[in-house]
Amino acid sequence: MLTWLAANAATIIITAALLVVVGLIVRGMLRGRIRTCGDCGSCGSACGGCRFSGSCQAHEAGRK
Repeated sequence: MLTWLAANAATIIITAALLVVVGLIVRGMLRGRIRTCGDCGSCGSACGGCRFSGSCQAHEAGRK
């Protein structure tokens, strides 16, 4: 087993690094999706009924 790990160490390290990078990208995408409602124009900037009402208004303010 130790011989196999030594022979494949580079592949294991590169794979682990790529998994971390992909995980961080997915995490960032999900966090960005949660913070904004995405299409604030669909609520006519009256986001009171939107489940993202707080972040939608902040998002709209950032667009101006």
